[in-house]
Amino acid sequence: QVQLVESGGGLVQPGGSLRLSCFASGFSWDYYYIGWFRQAPGKEREGVSCISGSEDMTYYTGFAKGRFTISRDRAKNMVYLQMNDVRPEDTAVYHCGTARGSSCGYEYDYWGQGTQVTVSS
Repeated sequence: QVQLVESGGGLVQPGGSLRLSCFASGFSWDYYYIGWFRQAPGKEREGVSCISGSEDMTYYTGFAKGRFTISRDRAKNMVYLQMNDVRPEDTAVYHCGTARGSSCGYEYDYWGQGTQVTVSS
């Protein structure tokens, strides 16, 4: 049974940093990609970053490039999203998601309940 549990959200000032964590279990890391997407009130869901299954290749949406870093620790079943230089427009609920596939895709079959990130002074 796939389980994804996010943590690490909170209130952060513009320009600050935050690290989100996702505990992921119940699937084979080599055959699933895993990543982060976000959803803000009144806005469509948008992908943030993804890491592929077997080769650990990383992908970032435009707004995340240069500011966010995805990583994982296979031994701990953890995936992280380091967010630097955050902006008010980064305010959203961030979800960790996964789906079967060797390379990152645009859709997720499983996701957690999310963690709220609020960027405000």
